[in-house]
Amino acid sequence: MDLVERIRYIMKLNQLSTSSFADEIGVQRSSISHVLSGRNKPSLDFVKKIIIRFPKVDAAWLINGTTNIIPKEEKISFQENHNRQNIESEEKPNSSESIKEQDANDAKLNSSKDKSISRILIFYTDNSFEEYKPSSSSSQSKASFSES
Repeated sequence: MDLVERIRYIMKLNQLSTSSFADEIGVQRSSISHVLSGRNKPSLDFVKKIIIRFPKVDAAWLINGTTNIIPKEEKISFQENHNRQNIESEEKPNSSESIKEQDANDAKLNSSKDKSISRILIFYTDNSFEEYKPSSSSSQSKASFSES
């Protein structure tokens, strides 16, 4: 199933026509028509609008046809972790004990056995990107999204 088929699948599940789907995600109707006909590839902005409007759609599935193994509830982003550490450090006095405690918490977060890099995406200004999967050196893939 390619990206266009996955978009059609979302439309079918939500019982949306081409024009109503365009209205739902906030793009011109001609954009949807061009994507579905294969004339244009969906842009990153186009894909983002689908994910924002349909939050249950997994971005990895929509783009690659794959799903994330770890449920979203169990994930913690760098920003969330950084914000949590800032809040905790504001609440605690700056003593040597709190610094040691913070270092111990950081060590626990960094030594997680389940944490490993699954892929690296590099986006270029020409709207193309490269995906690197460190588990095998030969699994580098390239793809691009052109403006629709």
